[in-house]
Amino acid sequence: MKRTTDRNIRSRSLSRADVAFDKAAKEVKNLKVKPTDTEMLEIYCLFKQATVGDVNTERPGMLDFKGKAKWDSWEAKKGMSKEDAMKAYITKVEELKAKYEMTVVD
Repeated sequence: MKRTTDRNIRSRSLSRADVAFDKAAKEVKNLKVKPTDTEMLEIYCLFKQATVGDVNTERPGMLDFKGKAKWDSWEAKKGMSKEDAMKAYITKVEELKAKYEMTVVD
């Protein structure tokens, strides 16, 4: 009989979180209406924090307004754990689906 350890439980729950995260990432790409720029920035920074971790690039140059906005939003999540970023991302996608009262397009 296999003994269940904290490590096994964490591993299983992490893979469930990974599945939910991947599902949310697919769903947000298939919304019928594009979220606002502010909502897109929040989705972007949470996705980057969950998949890469803390920002690991230099801040874009002075004239790259879009790049700077994305970098700044990601930098604001510095220190957030992968798991917390994944949960926040999933929650945000669910909020967007509810806000726009729509189902995703397959």
